[in-house]
Amino acid sequence: MPNRLAQATSPYLLQHADNPVDWWPWETDAFEEARRRDVPVFLSVGYSACHWCHVMAHESFEDGDTAAYLNEHFVSVKVDREERPDVDAVYMEAVQAATGQGGWPMSVFMTPDGEPFYFGTYFPPAPRHGMPSFRQVLEGVHHAWTSRRGEVGEVAGKITRDLAGRELSTGDAGTPTEETQALALLQLTRDIDPASGWFKGDTKFPPSMVIEFLLRHHARAGSVAALEMVEGLCGAMARSSLYDQVGGGFHRYVLTPRAGGPLVPHFEKMLYDNALLCRVYTHLWRATGSDLARRVALETADFMVRELRTPEGGFASALDADSDDGTGRHVEGAYYVWTPAQLREALGEDDAAYAARLHGVTEEGTFEEGASVLRLPQDAGVADAERLSGIRARLLAARDQRPRPGRDDKVVAAWNGLAVAALAEAGACFDRPDLVERATEAADLLVRVHLDEGGRLARTSRDGRSGGHAGVLEDYGDVAEGFLALAAVTGEGVWLEFAGLLLGIVLDRFRGEGGELFDTAHDAEPLIRRPQDPTDNAAPSGWTAAAGALLSYAAHTGSEAHRTAAERALAVVGALGPRAPRFIGWGLAVAEALLDGPREVAVAGPAGDPDRAALHRVALRGTAPGAVVAVGEPDGGEFPLLRDRPLVDGRPAAYVCRHFTCEAPTTDADRLARQLGAR
Repeated sequence: MPNRLAQATSPYLLQHADNPVDWWPWETDAFEEARRRDVPVFLSVGYSACHWCHVMAHESFEDGDTAAYLNEHFVSVKVDREERPDVDAVYMEAVQAATGQGGWPMSVFMTPDGEPFYFGTYFPPAPRHGMPSFRQVLEGVHHAWTSRRGEVGEVAGKITRDLAGRELSTGDAGTPTEETQALALLQLTRDIDPASGWFKGDTKFPPSMVIEFLLRHHARAGSVAALEMVEGLCGAMARSSLYDQVGGGFHRYVLTPRAGGPLVPHFEKMLYDNALLCRVYTHLWRATGSDLARRVALETADFMVRELRTPEGGFASALDADSDDGTGRHVEGAYYVWTPAQLREALGEDDAAYAARLHGVTEEGTFEEGASVLRLPQDAGVADAERLSGIRARLLAARDQRPRPGRDDKVVAAWNGLAVAALAEAGACFDRPDLVERATEAADLLVRVHLDEGGRLARTSRDGRSGGHAGVLEDYGDVAEGFLALAAVTGEGVWLEFAGLLLGIVLDRFRGEGGELFDTAHDAEPLIRRPQDPTDNAAPSGWTAAAGALLSYAAHTGSEAHRTAAERALAVVGALGPRAPRFIGWGLAVAEALLDGPREVAVAGPAGDPDRAALHRVALRGTAPGAVVAVGEPDGGEFPLLRDRPLVDGRPAAYVCRHFTCEAPTTDADRLARQLGAR
């Protein structure tokens, strides 16, 4: 019989609707039930594409005896971290403080008041590698609750007080400076492995936001070292198994095997990674004209449209790491790996031998059970691009016959905002109007389904229906960023207006008295701590995303309130950038825009005029950090930047301003390119 999760909109929660565990969603009634029964709450947090979440679900939550024990002694609450990032953030902070590490599935035991007292992540069904079994943990927590309640209460109270005392403030810190950026670059040069091109460490996540900082720093300061680092990182990622060499798009991360050999991916594919990386490779092409960057940007964009786009026009959250291997077993990576025999079946002997040499497919296998992950040589270009393209197409057709990974088809506002920005800019740079159309359709969905009449965002939707959870700061920042990028590409001022609506909510409801930002609104559901994290991890933090959008909006409109809010928010970059640049990459990128102006570009001319189109194209391809672009009729009302911007000698003209100073307008696309660093 289905439990309470059967009515959820989250695919992750729905995966647990038939568990024998009597799951509750995160709601007040769950804690009231725990209070009534005088039992602790067991909180399990995960997400649909999480491999170990599926493992623990199969081993423990689908086990009748384990479920019976949980149901008797606990109230069990299941949370999708992507749907409730505020809940995840608060309790993950507690897990990391208590254990020194974190991850998913996250397992937290707490009082009926939501105060945590025991933590963990994955627990096996039997003791393993020094870890207790899940049943042992449950019995230990139950014993402590019934026999040492006073001690449990003291621990829970102390943890809660410690968390509550962690509120951040920008204090008297100033805005980032040239020195801030230079020190951040210096630290990054120490973290890079010049031999491989990757940052040091066995687990390698794609550092998209750091790359954006490096590209902008190169554009503003002319740093050769920054560009070399970008080219090394982007080349290493694109040729490794982090990148899907057959279908395009990036996996979540790669691991360095202890015994040597090629990097091994964790195969889940997340929308936010692919949106951010599509934008990064587009910007690398914009800076250098790299054929590799162009190919990867377009293949990643096409992957998102082909495999993540929903019928309503939005983009799904993720593809699972696991899929059926053809025998009924769900195996990590089954959809993506190849054996020599599978290559021969798809390609024939000659092309299979060529593909095996090129992609590192061996008889022994480089992954599991004789299968290999695909990669390209790191030290050389592809000798026969046309042949390789044909091989990829045939491998993709063969792979399409395999059972596909599951898809988490909920639409997350923030990540769709990132996708809107990436697809709009890729479409503009590569003359792909279809990508701009897909970006516009996703933006339309965000307005129709996620945005209410007061400008408040819903965090998620599914099947065109809002999930009902309030948007957090990253939703407002990333969606505003997407709308601003779409406004620049399409020349439709309504997207600037929607961005302003969202950023007004940020100023009114997400700021503290000192200019610091919080992840949840003033009137959001109260938790044991109001979450607040300025560091960039897998995606821009709400703090830095909002700072970037506020700065761009100020450049478009001249709003001093938005500019001041952005500058005060960026004070955190001055503190963190020189010490931990890999965790404040988007903040550093926004700081580059601040130091450069950012530049304000207005392209005035009649619609359909080829000269206006040429100037607009150059403006969008400029590398000046964070430059904002408005295009429209002379003296048009579509954008504030177009006011008092007439034609010059009867021809379309571009106006470039920064720091309250404007250069002479130009009708020459080549001159505009020099002003903006465009190729």
